[in-house]
Amino acid sequence: MLTRWSLLVGSITVGASMALGSNARADELPTGTIRFIVSFPAGGSTDVIMRAVATKLQARIGNAVVVENKPGASGVIATNYVAKSMPDGATLLASPSSLASNPTLFKSLPFDTMNDLQPVALVFRTPLVLVVDPRLPIKSLGDLIAMLKDKPGQLNYAHGGPGSAINLAGELLQSMTGTRMNGVAYRGTPLGLNDLIAGRMQLMFADVGGAIGQIESGQVRPIAVTSAERVPVLPDVPTMVEAGLAGFEAQGWSMICAPSATPTATINKLANELEAAAGQPEVRDLIVRIGMVPVKSPPPDQLKGFLASEIERWGRLIERAGAAKSL
Repeated sequence: MLTRWSLLVGSITVGASMALGSNARADELPTGTIRFIVSFPAGGSTDVIMRAVATKLQARIGNAVVVENKPGASGVIATNYVAKSMPDGATLLASPSSLASNPTLFKSLPFDTMNDLQPVALVFRTPLVLVVDPRLPIKSLGDLIAMLKDKPGQLNYAHGGPGSAINLAGELLQSMTGTRMNGVAYRGTPLGLNDLIAGRMQLMFADVGGAIGQIESGQVRPIAVTSAERVPVLPDVPTMVEAGLAGFEAQGWSMICAPSATPTATINKLANELEAAAGQPEVRDLIVRIGMVPVKSPPPDQLKGFLASEIERWGRLIERAGAAKSL
């Protein structure tokens, strides 16, 4: 049985149906402009990386490839737009892992995630880093857990709102350690980090790219990263498992999706070309430099199973945390 991240980091051979190469039929790709619909504002990590991928993809296929930003509602606006677009491969969703948490987080969605979308490719993973106020006597995950148990409900952790990756990582930590802390929602990593630096928060799970500057300046202390392996830009920071919490893994990802009725040949061709574009050295170097982790994407049929497993996994945690809300 495939596990979540064996799909991402395992040595996966894309089937012959995807190895279409330069001799593929022209009608496997749309004839006009291809649009990546990004559910974050311009200038964010996903936006920057997708613009780099778009440039490489355009050079490969000859079509114009552009990025359009449709932020809001935890990605629901962008997802709904793509789900209801013409299924010809010309309109693609560049979605964060909120795609997997939204079916449980929101009681009602204007689309069905599994039935209205077809995953095409994974581009990168978004590991998180657990950071603490350096004025606290916390040098390790063990120190933090001991303090949480000694002071139940007295430590504050910043997060990005109910159901966000950094919120769910905090909920997972409490669930696995039997501890309790106060979650405070912020509109983005920078605001939460500012209050952590000011001493109003004691800890936070932050995306690595958003916290690397504060880590390097000593304004926050990194304790562990949430990925299955260490992050290239933080080679000396252990994983949560290495730090002593077996089975802990909580990281985001960026996935390209198309409307579900898009022809299989088009999906496979797009997957093949996206893998090649995202695999260019300049793109991979950018992903690493921003604090993300490039991945070798499994084929679309396996991605469908991966998305289903992520929806189930995070759904259980959201329900346990009581984070679901109406839309």
